[in-house]
Amino acid sequence: MTPQDTARRIIDANHYLTLATADRDGRPWASPVYFTPDGGTDIYWVSRPDSRHSLNLTARPEVAIVIYDSQRPVFTAEAVYLTAHAEQVPDSDLIRCTPTYRSRLPDLTTFTPEHLQTPNPLRLYRARALEASVLLNNDGPDLRVPLTLPI
Repeated sequence: MTPQDTARRIIDANHYLTLATADRDGRPWASPVYFTPDGGTDIYWVSRPDSRHSLNLTARPEVAIVIYDSQRPVFTAEAVYLTAHAEQVPDSDLIRCTPTYRSRLPDLTTFTPEHLQTPNPLRLYRARALEASVLLNNDGPDLRVPLTLPI
């Protein structure tokens, strides 16, 4: 299995990622978010615009993301690391992007474009990967291999 294949398997098998943001002064914050991948470079999630990580994105759109299975035994971890640019999806893109987010949630009747606009409390967010690497569990701990985008 190639590193690209391993990364794709990790992304497809997991539903939560850790989103690392920083505020205007550089204070870090990490949040778990349910996500849906799209095309190997974009990742979508839903959040409140007044949550700490969403407010941080307004000040600094640069983020770091890690996708991994937290149930793996010690020294067998695999993970996908991304640096990305994140933003709230503009209302004009919701009709195109919302079905992608909902693709992992086919029975969910909420999270339509109408549910993700004012006056409702949630918004759709997107991170576009700029760099990616994968942590492989072969050849010893912490072997990180750069990936080619899209994954």
